[in-house]
Amino acid sequence: MAGGRIRAKIRRSSLYTFACYHSHPSEAEGPHDIEGPGYSRMVYCNQPHMHEQKPLRYCSNYISTTKYNVLTFLPKAIFEQFRRVANLYFLLAAVLSVTPISPFSAMSMIAPLAFVVGLSMAKEALEDWRRFIQDMNVNLRRATVHKKDGTFGQKPWMKIQVGNVVKVEKDQFFPADLLLLSSSYEDGICYVETMNLDGETNLKVKRSLEATLSLDDDSTFKEFNATIKCEDPNPNLYTFVGNLEYNRKVYPLDPSQILLRDSKLRNTAYIYGVVIFTGHDSKVMQNATKSPSKRSRVEKQMDKIIYILFTFLVFISFISSVGFIVKTKYDLPTWWYLQVPDDSGYFDPRDPLMSGFYHLVTALILYGYLIPISLYVSIEVVKVLQALFINRDLNMYDEETGTPAQARTSNLNEELGQVDTILSDKTGTLTCNQMNFLKCSIGGIAYGTSSSDVELAAVKQMALDEDRQSKAGTPPSWGKGRQGSGESEIELETVITSKDEDNHKPALKGFNFEDSRLMNGNWFKEPSADVILLFFRILSLCHTAIPEQDEVTGVFTYEAESPDEGSFLVAAREFGFEFCRRTQSSIFVRERYPSFHEPIEREFKVLNLLDFTSTRKRMSIIVRDENGQILLLCKGADSIIFDRLSSYGRTYQESTTKHLKDYGEVGLRTLALAYKKLDESEYYSWNEDFMKAKTSIGGERDLMLERLSDMIERGLILVGATAVEDKLQKGVPQCIDKLAQAGLKIWVLTGDKMETAINIGFACSLLRQGMKQICMTSNVDASAQNSKQTVKENILMQISDGSEIIKLEKDPHAAFALIIDGKTLTYALEDDVKLKFLNLAVNCASVICCRVSPKQKALVTRLVKQGTGKTTLAIGDGANDVGMIQEADIGVGISGCEGMQSDIILAVLQAVMASDFAIAQFRFLERLLVIHGHWCYKRIAQMICYFFYKNIAFGLTIFYFEAFAGFSGQSVYVDWYMLLFNVVLTSLPVISLGVFEQDVDSEVCLQFPALYQQGPKNLFFDWYRIFGWMANGLYTSLIIFFLNVIIFYDQAFRPGGQTADMIAVGTVMFTCVIWAVNCQIALTMSHYTWIQHFLVWGSVVSWYLFLLIYGELRLSLNVNAFRILLEVLAPAPIYWCATLLVTVACNLPYLAHISFQRLFNPLDHHVIQEIKYYKRDIKDRYMWRRERSKARQTTKIGFTARVDAKIRQLRGRLQKKYSSHGKDVVVTQQT
Repeated sequence: MAGGRIRAKIRRSSLYTFACYHSHPSEAEGPHDIEGPGYSRMVYCNQPHMHEQKPLRYCSNYISTTKYNVLTFLPKAIFEQFRRVANLYFLLAAVLSVTPISPFSAMSMIAPLAFVVGLSMAKEALEDWRRFIQDMNVNLRRATVHKKDGTFGQKPWMKIQVGNVVKVEKDQFFPADLLLLSSSYEDGICYVETMNLDGETNLKVKRSLEATLSLDDDSTFKEFNATIKCEDPNPNLYTFVGNLEYNRKVYPLDPSQILLRDSKLRNTAYIYGVVIFTGHDSKVMQNATKSPSKRSRVEKQMDKIIYILFTFLVFISFISSVGFIVKTKYDLPTWWYLQVPDDSGYFDPRDPLMSGFYHLVTALILYGYLIPISLYVSIEVVKVLQALFINRDLNMYDEETGTPAQARTSNLNEELGQVDTILSDKTGTLTCNQMNFLKCSIGGIAYGTSSSDVELAAVKQMALDEDRQSKAGTPPSWGKGRQGSGESEIELETVITSKDEDNHKPALKGFNFEDSRLMNGNWFKEPSADVILLFFRILSLCHTAIPEQDEVTGVFTYEAESPDEGSFLVAAREFGFEFCRRTQSSIFVRERYPSFHEPIEREFKVLNLLDFTSTRKRMSIIVRDENGQILLLCKGADSIIFDRLSSYGRTYQESTTKHLKDYGEVGLRTLALAYKKLDESEYYSWNEDFMKAKTSIGGERDLMLERLSDMIERGLILVGATAVEDKLQKGVPQCIDKLAQAGLKIWVLTGDKMETAINIGFACSLLRQGMKQICMTSNVDASAQNSKQTVKENILMQISDGSEIIKLEKDPHAAFALIIDGKTLTYALEDDVKLKFLNLAVNCASVICCRVSPKQKALVTRLVKQGTGKTTLAIGDGANDVGMIQEADIGVGISGCEGMQSDIILAVLQAVMASDFAIAQFRFLERLLVIHGHWCYKRIAQMICYFFYKNIAFGLTIFYFEAFAGFSGQSVYVDWYMLLFNVVLTSLPVISLGVFEQDVDSEVCLQFPALYQQGPKNLFFDWYRIFGWMANGLYTSLIIFFLNVIIFYDQAFRPGGQTADMIAVGTVMFTCVIWAVNCQIALTMSHYTWIQHFLVWGSVVSWYLFLLIYGELRLSLNVNAFRILLEVLAPAPIYWCATLLVTVACNLPYLAHISFQRLFNPLDHHVIQEIKYYKRDIKDRYMWRRERSKARQTTKIGFTARVDAKIRQLRGRLQKKYSSHGKDVVVTQQT
């Protein structure tokens, strides 16, 4: 058998809850009335040729998630590039450069623009090509399709048509939305995993119509024909309305017969289905959103800066033009040697306005250096190199899967440093969906010595706190702790590592229990051995799992509907009660009782199974043991179980309640276990009513079943409780804790039911004991008249009540959590409700949305993004997360796929291919944001500010000289100087700033997470800082021009007494520009390597090398610059003195500013830099820990907040203990 598994084929219906025993539609209310708009789809089963012509020609099964295609690439990509206002300006300048009025050649304007736009378009094309390859991997998957005469063959997914009959085998994905016709089980049942749709790994049960059960073999489809009339394509995953006409009868269809594309067949050998919706008509694709074009906030703000500079450019060009008009009209006629007017009419005193207009165009091009086109090229280069560093970060490399981090687009690097809210999927992102059995309470006695992560962290934190108090000379008030630990403040990674290292027992999936009293049969000696026996039997019997035995090892594993059940069965097996076999009516357990060394296989007859639902919050099984005793075994939420206990069944309630509270406080998931003995007469009487209700027809059926279930589940006897630790992905609690300390808000959006979502919230510390939960559900009867309005009013009332509760709360430590289900969210996202809902949500410490569809995930993300106006990041791992990932400002995909089959990897790739960044594990998000995000934001912000500074400093000197030279349009610089200014002489230092700059190193970023808030607060790219850099550029330009003019205006320059000409003055000014801007960037940098030194000072050296070479070329003769360095400038001491004086004068104010700021108003990173420079982090560890404790944002979620709450509780207990002890001493003394 495949995979070495043994599985018995059984009739599945005997295992199901009453919820699955619906009467068949043919026997119920009759076919649906589906006439009218929205129900026009006709499907001719097994006749796909009928759908090749309109109006029955539906879309193909080909899917595409690309932004472009062959026809749209050029127009759309060009549009994307010219959304950048600077590119628009340079396009206009390039067009004007072909006219005679341009001060530069056409090639010098067109070539840079073509290079910048072409480079960006090539990058867009490469990224979209990757999406296309991913789409084709899906489209070319193979499916087994009926051809003709009962024969089936392989066909690619993209060729499947509506009406095709498809055979899907175990562990394969459904290629389209199908109507289930039959399965390998006799009663048409199949198991489906919908993780890619709603995030749940719990298996769903689907069932075919009884009328199609006979279609269970290839040959039976030779003559098969039927017609389906159903609803039109829509995005609702949980509804379906249609009718099947087969053998001249009409049968109503509902969602329980529909198998959705991208869900997966599990625990079923095969199914047959007919295709209803294909391609983009399928529900999963209806939930998809188009690939958006994303731009970072920094880039958008940069556009605003360019608007300002362009306005300034037009303003000075207008001033220049007005000056030229005045000169042309009044002074030009007297300058006879200029021979005006000229033939072109550009200099015509008779029409000065037209000449002024020509000059305006010339000035717009001449002063174009104020708007640097090279900025975009430099930013593209910097971002690509930043992305390379992200990809090569070994600390984000997952060794288990061999998966590195991947920056799939480099456009959003700096956005990583400005995230305010993270919206995360649950399954596969936060969790492995694996539970570990850790503790239990049986007969009022607590068992299990293993500590949870919260317990270990709390004890360590308290010891560290006492150590600090001891060093500070303050005696501890709550007890004696370890002395001189010398350890850093709570390091959660170390806590977890030490926990794992101390446990030398081999890891067992699902079981981390340690207590010799229950292991290896020692429980026989316990005083309550009979209660323990019942406890173990409830674990091994009360479930719906299927056992699988490995043929090689003989070990049983379990396919369970929930990970809790799996952990209970593993625990039962380790305790000596191994569930080994299941038939239509029995469960077989190998019990190591009464002898632990001689297992006995016992049979328990299954009489009824009452399954767990979100409403019932409990599960029961009724069995008959080998002695003929009928037992009802029940497990469920403690509040539900306790309400159903008999008066004599509450013996252990008080002690069990205490244990449950203790388990909950340390983050464990708990269930209570109980049982009840049933008399034969009592059971048969109840079962008769139950079977009648089960086979009844009508809307009261479910209510009757619920009432009867509640009746039999009364009068229970409490046995004990379980406590399992949810197996989160490695490092998830620590990552969430660090992100919370960095000031980020975290929302969880999951398709799981509310109970599971809440438990995960506790496990990853988004929820904790004592946190007040605001649960929003739509509990109004949907069948009532005006139900939609009634439900909306009820939801508005819940929102209002929740907001009022938060407003009236006085406790500063109080924390609120908002939990909302998908049905309620549908109304909460409507236009007249969503802002009120958002206001409530942002006032809560954590938000969990459960039972949400992929489209709702995207809509919630859009609401947060647009409603708060802040940067959002969405992270997920499956196809159901694609919409959310694309809608967020930043999308992160989880790419770790260890042990997955190729088809699952392709499904995971949908999230990765839609994402902007891909990481192997959620824990790497901490490093991606807190380190790379922080660095990239500061680097890009400083780089852009510096770029505008240097171009203003350079460009305005051209304007000053033009005004000085009578607004003639003459540039003081040689064309080659201006061409090399941005390309060679100042480009590499600014790139080194954008790539290598670090205010603090990576370890300090993690130790001081509050540094991250510099990004969301936009401290380095706000208007104050931008205008400050612009003012610095203005000041520098004034110093460079006027100081040089003052020095060289009538000063002897050559040995013969001659003054400097225009070329000499221009070269001196350009030398000052090069020195000033490169010294400025040297002062800006905080972190130096040899690369920065080489590039900064190498740029200065390259300027002198250029002058040396250029002066020897024939080109220099054209502009009177022959041997400009060797013979003109270098021999003149005034050249070197002027360079030194101007450079110092330009940079002195900035040096004074940063010195004053560091002394009197330092930023966080300034303080850390000083501590590190003087090595106080090594010399004074206490001070270093104190500063670290300050450097985290106050948060009410995360592991640290949970530990703090636990510490407050422990201190309260100890204080009470010592207070009572003090009173006892006083009483004794008085006595």
